[in-house]
Amino acid sequence: MTPSPMTALTDVFTEPSDVDPETLNNLGPLRRLAGRWRARKGVDLNPKADGPERRVFIETIDFQAIDPQTNGPQLLYGLRYHIHITTEEEDITFHDQVGYWLWEPATGLVMQTIAIPRGQVALAAGQTTPDSDEIVVTATRGQTGYGICSTTFLEQAFRTDTYKITITFHPDGSWSYVTDTELLVHGRDTPFAHQDRNTLHRVGEARPNPLALILAKRKAG
Repeated sequence: MTPSPMTALTDVFTEPSDVDPETLNNLGPLRRLAGRWRARKGVDLNPKADGPERRVFIETIDFQAIDPQTNGPQLLYGLRYHIHITTEEEDITFHDQVGYWLWEPATGLVMQTIAIPRGQVALAAGQTTPDSDEIVVTATRGQTGYGICSTTFLEQAFRTDTYKITITFHPDGSWSYVTDTELLVHGRDTPFAHQDRNTLHRVGEARPNPLALILAKRKAG
């Protein structure tokens, strides 16, 4: 589902006055991501000169709450995340990624920001509900809203045209994702369907956001 546009921009400056400082209580569908997660059976399908390569990887993801964020009247609650991936064969980092997952309670908008240390960033978005067992966000190259931006080399050699991640929450508390990225590889006429998938299990609890910790200390004192 694509995000709904704002329909009535009347006052873009006034921030909301009733902001709950407890981010962990206001994350909507993102609440089940908060904490630290790990898995050893992730699968990556990526393009190589001799054809597609399938790799099994080890993944750790850390999601921690940030303070409430405002864009004038827009109120967002979110998680800062770090993904680190290695493989059984190599100790060197296979993939590293940082960013934010954001939730707008007023509209059902969910967003993921992506930054990869190979010169690529993206902002993906979708619509969901607070109790949904599935989150889907997408981004498209060339869009100024919810788009993809890459270095000149990546644009010429491994152009990313679309990005989609589907997250599914399971009854046992684990969650899975499937990431589908359409790449146009230099010298080839048809796009390559690059896919990653994994199921992660909790290995650490979430911490309260900085403002919530400060207010709790003041109350205790």
